[in-house]
Amino acid sequence: MSSKAATSGILSALVVVAWTGVYLSRHPRSPLDEPADQLGNDIPEDDYDDIMFYPMDEAINTTNDTSSYILNGTDVMVINTTDVSNETDIEKREFIKEMMKHAWGNYMKYAWGKNELRPITKRAHSASIFGSMPVGATILDGLDTLFIMGLNDEFKQGRDWIANDLNIDALSSDVSVFEVNIRFIGGLLACYALTGDTIFRDKAQQIADKLLPAFQTPTGIPNALVNFKSGASKNYGWASGGSSILSEFGTLHLEFAYLSDVTGNPIYRSKVDHIRQFIRTLEKPKGLYPNYLNPKTGKWGQHHMSMGALGDSFYEYLLKAWIQSNKEDNEARQMFDDAMQAVMQHMLHTSPSGLMYFAELKFDRLEHKMDHLGCFSGGLLALGAKSLKNEMSERYMEVADKITHTCHESYDRSYTKLGPESFRFTEGAEARALKSSEKYYILRPEVIESYFYMYRLTKDQKYRDWGWEAVEALERHCRVPGGYTGLKNVYSEDPMQDDVQQSFFLAETLKYLYLLFSDDSLFSLDQWVFNTEAHPLPIKGINPYYREAAV
Repeated sequence: MSSKAATSGILSALVVVAWTGVYLSRHPRSPLDEPADQLGNDIPEDDYDDIMFYPMDEAINTTNDTSSYILNGTDVMVINTTDVSNETDIEKREFIKEMMKHAWGNYMKYAWGKNELRPITKRAHSASIFGSMPVGATILDGLDTLFIMGLNDEFKQGRDWIANDLNIDALSSDVSVFEVNIRFIGGLLACYALTGDTIFRDKAQQIADKLLPAFQTPTGIPNALVNFKSGASKNYGWASGGSSILSEFGTLHLEFAYLSDVTGNPIYRSKVDHIRQFIRTLEKPKGLYPNYLNPKTGKWGQHHMSMGALGDSFYEYLLKAWIQSNKEDNEARQMFDDAMQAVMQHMLHTSPSGLMYFAELKFDRLEHKMDHLGCFSGGLLALGAKSLKNEMSERYMEVADKITHTCHESYDRSYTKLGPESFRFTEGAEARALKSSEKYYILRPEVIESYFYMYRLTKDQKYRDWGWEAVEALERHCRVPGGYTGLKNVYSEDPMQDDVQQSFFLAETLKYLYLLFSDDSLFSLDQWVFNTEAHPLPIKGINPYYREAAV
């Protein structure tokens, strides 16, 4: 147990306790002064609100140049942990690293090898989308965040679990093709790009091979669910008469294309190229893509269009497939621009007070509701504007700014300063959830994701300020001794907690916060593209970590 010397004058403001290297105070001044307990130190629940902790051990050590994770004969990416522009950003970034240590350490302590953590009851979360089978969802999803933050001991522990204990053959229940792809395959491929460790590539390929039976449909549009043991696949019963979902079958391209390139096996790219060509030739109502497509008939299901749930990441992957290809996949870029033109014409609205939002369309009827999931669109449109100057660029940037402002308002108008799952625009309320089923917050990243892109692409300080507001709110309302929990009502002064630490909190929310307070050189958008789960994949032809297989 040790602690490093604090800077001059800090001791007068703190009660110093020589306990696992932390400083304690009952009178915090800002979130930089109030992280919760260090890992492994349980505090009585009734005392928790009165004691604040200071992780000075990490915050003062700002000169370490990683990485201690070295493989013989392998070109491992070196992460520079000191590339920030001023001391405040260093402190904030180190604070966010401590949040990751808290989330990961408690997962290790109470749910290691299981999918997700219940941080209040301190046990595994067995009702997650991956069921109770121990496939280490939090490990697969959170590992690249550990690497990026220079948490190399933790990274190696996760890597060793993947090498020695990950057994996908044990999965006997149906799993989501979409979720397995973006979290597992995406996470493993990111780690392969970062380290060159072939265990990550090989495990990604093993998992992808288990997904391939889902593509065995009359159209080649994959079903949503597949059983790893039997290979049987099916769609959700609720999805418009057995339809596949746009945001699911449309969010495979980055991972499958990259997997083909690093393995030399063309089958994965061929599957997603076929999806692209199939939907490209379909007639689109008003130029829009409905959220449902029947994989047997090849016809659209019910005409429900959304930039949020069921639609969202399809549009994201059109733009990012073009970026991933070093801007050579012009078909993808054209499809993105055409789709955005139709979406902005038919679904983009402005409230009486001036808040811009994407409404949903259901059979030509507008529903003036926007999902938290749809708040990624601010960052997406900014990326579209900055990556190619065309007749849409100025409009993209204008909408990006206004959409991100609206999403910030959805946070700012709640008591907790965290945003609801969905928010509405009516005569009586704007950017607020009205139904109890929409008032929850499950540690989602999309608003922070847009702050990251908007700051990177505009350098407007407000986006860092807004990101720090989110850190404050997370610490105040979501942090518990056993990790981080979601909330059931963001408008409540004393919100009930849902006792789930989602894997995407480690993969996305904390990663985007960390990068928000980092310089552009850390995962430059000129060299990397993030999948929809925030796993960084290298851009072909210009990123030395692309690691294309020799042919």
